[in-house]
Amino acid sequence: MDKTRLLFIANPISGTRDKQPIIDSLPQFLPEERFTWEVQWTTHRGHAAELASQASLQGVDVCVAIGGDGTVNEVARSLCHSQTALAIVPMGSGNGLARHIQIPMDPDGALRVLSQCQIKALDYGTINDTPFFCTCGVGFDAFISEKFAGSGKRGLMTYIENTLKGGLTYQPDTYELEIDGQTELHKAFLIACGNASQYGNNFYITPQASMSDGLLDVTIMEPFNVLEAPQIVMQMLNKTLDTNPRIKTFRCQALKIHRPAPGVIHYDGEPAEAGTDIAVQLVPKGLRVVVNEEANRNATPMMHIFQDLYDQITGDIKSQQRKILAINKSFLDHIRQQALNFKL
Repeated sequence: MDKTRLLFIANPISGTRDKQPIIDSLPQFLPEERFTWEVQWTTHRGHAAELASQASLQGVDVCVAIGGDGTVNEVARSLCHSQTALAIVPMGSGNGLARHIQIPMDPDGALRVLSQCQIKALDYGTINDTPFFCTCGVGFDAFISEKFAGSGKRGLMTYIENTLKGGLTYQPDTYELEIDGQTELHKAFLIACGNASQYGNNFYITPQASMSDGLLDVTIMEPFNVLEAPQIVMQMLNKTLDTNPRIKTFRCQALKIHRPAPGVIHYDGEPAEAGTDIAVQLVPKGLRVVVNEEANRNATPMMHIFQDLYDQITGDIKSQQRKILAINKSFLDHIRQQALNFKL
């Protein structure tokens, strides 16, 4: 039987953990009789996309993104409609796609999922022909994505800080939506189109979204006052946002958005400038992905949050343990070499 060919594409600067211990642990999870692999480290923005494109042309079976949402999205965009599958070892601050398909936040858990190599064809979306995999949109979330990208710091706390500051001054727009030939006007704080259910960090903006139903889930958030904000945040965390009276939801395969003036949009949290007309479309079964067949689909959203925290804590502990073992090995090797030199 042919071995499964893997290419690990690792971003050395994403997240806060050292990636080398993960690479060092690969033989523990990937038996050599079943797998062969290579590791490439990214050196610049867009490098992950280049490496993934080359891998798909060379017949690599699975590209494994080790990094945050940016790395994952670069790899995924290059693998659409190819036979090469995407796998994820999540190491970023949001990890939206990994969380949606319930890849463990603990690298050991993610590698165990990879070792099963269960591959499924999933949907993706496009906004003005740019692929996205979790969410895209206009309005406040795009505005915050632009602020976050320019902040110079990553992480959940930076995102929350930008959200709180921006929410005090942001002015909602009125949008014209064309859905299946019908036109509607909506004054909206934001319009989010979800292929997956969340932005990342278990904030569910399109809580009922599926990556295998061939449809976009659209959330329109109407303007709200500051007293309503805590409830909206809690409903995003417990996956009940669609029950809020300020929220309107629907499903479609394609959506056209017209707005009064050009401005920023976002795709999976990446900001981009766009004109007044925006086209969003769902592409069915366009991306092969290594999925977690043992995921607990019935777990409550809060249980997912607690599991994520546990995975991150244990992942950090294991990372430190690997560093200590590496230091001890290096020290022992040095002592052995000194002893050999002394004998000579």
